[in-house]
This record gives sequence, C-alpha cells and structure tokens, in this order.
Amino acid sequence: MEGKGAEIAPSAMIENIISQIDKIAEEHPERLAYTYEDHTYTFGELVTTADRIAHFLQAQHLPAKAPVVVYGEQTFAMVATFLGAVKSGHGYIPIDTNSPDERIHQIHDVAQPAAILATEHLPVSFSDLPIYGPEQMATVRAKGETDYDHGQSVRGDDIFYIIFTSGTTGVPKGVQISHTNLLSYVNWAISDFSLPEGIRCLAQAPYSFDLSVMDLYPSWVLGGNLVALPKRTTDNFMLLFKALPQLKLQEWVSTPSFVEICLLDANFKAANYPDLKYFLFCGEELTGKTASQLIDRFPDAKIFNTYGPTETTVAVTGVEITKDTIAQYERLPIGYAKEDTTMYAVDAKGNKVAPGELGELIIEGPSVSKGYLNNPEKTKSAFFRDGDQQAYRSGDLGFIDQDGLIFYRGRTDFQVKLHGFRIELEDVDHALDALAPVKQASVVPKYNNLHKVTQLVAFVVPKKHPADEGAYIADLKKQLTQTAMSYMIPQRIELKESLPLTVNGKIDRKTLIAEVNPS
Repeated sequence: MEGKGAEIAPSAMIENIISQIDKIAEEHPERLAYTYEDHTYTFGELVTTADRIAHFLQAQHLPAKAPVVVYGEQTFAMVATFLGAVKSGHGYIPIDTNSPDERIHQIHDVAQPAAILATEHLPVSFSDLPIYGPEQMATVRAKGETDYDHGQSVRGDDIFYIIFTSGTTGVPKGVQISHTNLLSYVNWAISDFSLPEGIRCLAQAPYSFDLSVMDLYPSWVLGGNLVALPKRTTDNFMLLFKALPQLKLQEWVSTPSFVEICLLDANFKAANYPDLKYFLFCGEELTGKTASQLIDRFPDAKIFNTYGPTETTVAVTGVEITKDTIAQYERLPIGYAKEDTTMYAVDAKGNKVAPGELGELIIEGPSVSKGYLNNPEKTKSAFFRDGDQQAYRSGDLGFIDQDGLIFYRGRTDFQVKLHGFRIELEDVDHALDALAPVKQASVVPKYNNLHKVTQLVAFVVPKKHPADEGAYIADLKKQLTQTAMSYMIPQRIELKESLPLTVNGKIDRKTLIAEVNPS
C-alpha cells in the first residue's frame, strides 16, 4: 500500500473534511491523491491547486454561499475545483461533459448559480452569470495566489455539493448535501468498511452521479489515491479490460452493472489483481449470481452491498456479502442502517408496519438532505421533520426483519434504476412526447429473472406511420440525445397504433409493463 506505515487514518471521528485533507497534505505532501491515465497528482498539489481556486473565487465577490457549477470530466482539474469551491465558501454543482445542452440549461434555470467554472469547453452560454473558461481556470490552477479566508469555508449545515437527479415533468431536482450530511456518511464509510489508510481506490462513476462520492471523500480523508477511469475507456471493452489490471487497485467502487461487464473478462480475477481486497456496490440491486461470481474470482476480498438514495448522501445501509448470505437469501439484503440513522417501513397511510412486512422505506438521520434546491413543493412532499431529525420518504419498497436487516423490493412509483442511474420513467416519456414525429409515448422497464432492470422499452404512437420503421426509430434515438442523458434513452422502441388507457383515461403503464414482462 502506498505510504504504508505513515499514520494517517484518524483515531477518532473526523470533524471537518477540508481540514483533514489539508492535514494530510501538510504532513504527507508527496503522497498520491489522484491518478488520471499517465498523470499523477500529490496531496500537496491537490491542496495548493484548490487554495488557488479558493483565492480566485473569493476575489470575484460572488454572493455569499451561493452554489457554483463545475463543468468537466473525471480529471484532476475537476476534483481540485470541487475542493477549491468549498474552501472558498461555495457549494458546487457537478455537470459532466456528456450532459445534453438542454440539461445544462435546466440545471442553470433551477439552480441560478453564482458562476460556472468550466474545466472543459462549455457548449452553451449564459448572459446572467460569470463563466470562467478552461484557459482562465488553467492559469488560476497553475499560477494563482494561494491565500484565502479560511473563515468562509463550507462547514456545518453549509451546502457542500448539489447533485441533480431526474425529476417528474422533465425538470431535474437538485439534492442539497451539507458538510454535516457528508461528514455523517464519510465517518461511517471509513469505519464500517474498515478501509485502510492510503487506500488506492477506483474512481469510475462520473462526478454528476453521487456514487462518485463513495470513492472520493472517504479515500481522501484516509490519504488515499483515487484512480480515475475515463468514460472513453469504460465505453470500449477492449481498452477497459487492458487498463484495469494496470491500475493496481485495492478498493473497487461501482454499480453492480459495471462489475458484471468486467466479469465478462476471464482475466478479471484475484491472480491479476493481487491488491484488490474491497468491493463496494451501490446504485442498484446486487444479485446473488453476481456476488457469487465475485467471491469465486476474489475469494479473499470483502464484498459489501450498500443502499441509499442521493437525498440521504450516497448510502445509509451496508452488509458484507458472503457465501452464507447468498445461500440464505434469494434476493440479497441491502444491509443494516448506519449507527446514526433510523430506518423503518410504512404502509400507504404512513403507519409503521411490523418487522418483515412490506412498506415504503423511511430514512431519518444526520445524512438526510434538507431538500431540493429552489423547489419547496417537491421538498415538502419528500422530506419531513421527526423530532430533531430530518426524514426522507424514499419511494422504495422494502421490509426490515426482526434483527434490523433491510431488504429492497422495488419502487412505489414508476422510478427505476438502470446501470445504477435513477430514472423517472415520466422524464423519458416527456422527452419522447416533445419530439415532433411522436403523437404519444410511454416507457416501461424490462426485468430479468433476478428482478433487475435490464433495459427501457418505449411504446410510441407516431403522428404519421413511417414508411421505414427502422429509420424512424433510429431518428427518434438520435433526437433524444439532444435532450436526454444517454442512460435515459430506451434501448428498444416499439411502434403502436394506440396505447392502452386506464378507466381515468391515462396511459395504462402497468399493462405495458406486463406486455414487456410476461409472467
């Protein structure tokens, strides 16, 4: 392990994430903090770069505590800008370069950010706020002043980051995560998963996806090195399978879907990854089949299944998955609630159900967000106060057994997870309905025999029946790339003359789900 023997792991709970990272940089400036392909960056470089960005931002005299957008890829510039933003006193909103222009506009309209810090070329422009482009920011990172007012840095209930998820009407929702929220998660993660100091961890998820936080801050507070895997590599299996063994990983963080891709490579096994001892999964259901394959390939590694909505800061439950776990349960448990968090299930009337009974999972504790940015209506419907704790109605169905072990059983609404991404089916409907050639559309999930969503299937009624159905469908998918994230685009589109309706005259999505998933 890098820097083995250097005392970095805190003996007590961390009280401030920024201060902890600064402390590591001061005591171990040459320790690696970030690796991006052939480039490596130390903690000394990370903190110096972040300090320059903090100085620059404070010199702009932006509205106090107002969020800033950080636009870019999985580069060092991106993560250093995150740290610089919170040091300056501004929470950050990560936007990935793969985002459609329309989504960038939507996030701007909802968030009303104080500024945009672009580490890559920004494909859109706004006249109502300052935009600091990649050339200017590169100069700041390389030559800026490093002094800044530490008293303004994000702390306590100040917002640390805002991640936008999909929203029901096509408008994304900005989940506000405070320093207190993040601290609750980080202290639990480094404790319950027994992560060692200086850990070398995979950073594969885009930073606009909150799974990325699972590797980012727990690794950094332990003086660890994040090893980024760019999207262009993950999108090419040949490149991916060649690159992975060279990363010398100790910790793996991903969705189950991503590791399932990696398991297609016969060389993905302990003999070729001798240091890989920790697997952490979140974002979607981990199946017994996948876990069993992993145990066979990596018999000495620890495999953890976790669960948590973006609104509750990455994850709130965890459990180690062993052969005994797989043998005992047809569908794997999602774990026990973390120590500072209370979870229970309620019926349709909001009454708590008995152990083992199915209900909507409610999450209470210090990692629960205060709500959606500039969206009081959605905040009120999803969040509430229970005594002195913030609580969240997850919309997830599940049950909790007598011992407090929690099991996930799907959604209460028409929201699904595909490859770890949370997708509101109505969002995809909305995107399809907005296309000129479409009269009506409805999207449903297709499940495999392990209750996992494997694809989105769209049923479309064309305004005019096309002469060439294949070309029509291809054109719809192409048009969708302009308004929808790539993971939201249906893998299969079927044309129909009409869609089934309920007695209330609404599209009968349940009938379509049954058509795609015959029993």
